[in-house]
Amino acid sequence: MKKVRWGVISTARIGLQKVIPAMQQGQYSEVIAIASRDLKKAKAAAAQLGIPRAYGSYDELFQDPDIDAIYNPTPNHLHVPLTLAAMNAGKHVLCEKPIALNLTEAQDLLEAARQLPHLKVMEAFMYRFHPQWQTAKNLVEQEAIGKVQTIHTHFSYYNTNPDDVRNNPEIGGGGLMDIGCYAINLSRYLFADEPHRVLGILDYDPVFQIDRKASGLLDFKTGTATFTVGTQLSPYQRVHIIGDLGRIEIEIPFNIPPHSPARVWITRDGHTEEVLLPASDQYTLQGDAFSKAVLEDAPVPTPLEDAIANMAVIDALIRSHHQQGWVPLTTAIETRSD
Repeated sequence: MKKVRWGVISTARIGLQKVIPAMQQGQYSEVIAIASRDLKKAKAAAAQLGIPRAYGSYDELFQDPDIDAIYNPTPNHLHVPLTLAAMNAGKHVLCEKPIALNLTEAQDLLEAARQLPHLKVMEAFMYRFHPQWQTAKNLVEQEAIGKVQTIHTHFSYYNTNPDDVRNNPEIGGGGLMDIGCYAINLSRYLFADEPHRVLGILDYDPVFQIDRKASGLLDFKTGTATFTVGTQLSPYQRVHIIGDLGRIEIEIPFNIPPHSPARVWITRDGHTEEVLLPASDQYTLQGDAFSKAVLEDAPVPTPLEDAIANMAVIDALIRSHHQQGWVPLTTAIETRSD
């Protein structure tokens, strides 16, 4: 069976520990190369994971004619520049979230992608491919809990490592970018709409100067979504989807263990039903879905326009915090941020 041949840029932990091992199990994907700006690191990662080729620069990997697609898990400030470099070398790209540092940069990427329509580019929101989220989406669409009125998301971890890229504001660190993007994305996914206004409150670390806690309120007209994310809070994650006839609770919404069943609770008429979903690796599913789109020359599951719209909400929440009030959203594709 034909497979997409992948190259990975950087030896980021998420790639080494989660994404690469998962994609190596894929039906339509194989990882044949990895690159780092430090050749020793690339060779060590290649030896650890059984990857045939190692490169000491990203450009060398981009120029490898045997590579079809690039996985880009670099720090946020490199998402757009390296995705563009890979595309200019004729490669499809799966880029980690958030897609860019801001809406303007994200739109520049979209404009470039539209000039190269034969290439596939997608933001890597892996959670959407897990059966628990497919189940939740289907339940919402079938109005199993009535019409969704509100969604609440909490996502937090504790990290005060000064050397961690997530604590560096110059390269796109902070909780809103790192994990708040999930809360925004899933709300847009479930409502199948864009919020028309948002309200954001951010708490900045006095040393790191990154937002260590962010709360947001998204007004979708037909309902609301609220969230709190934090980088210096007790680790916890949960999603509640509340309709007028019932509710859905997602136990582990984002860091879903690949070897354990996922649990979703559905409450209707005062009765709670526990639904067990089979153990699945969301990174394998994501890699296969993207690879299949490449092989069949079909649209990717989540178009780049969706990533632009998500970035628009992030930008608006930041503006809302500084302006201390509601910020309206216009069409993300047509309007650049300040």
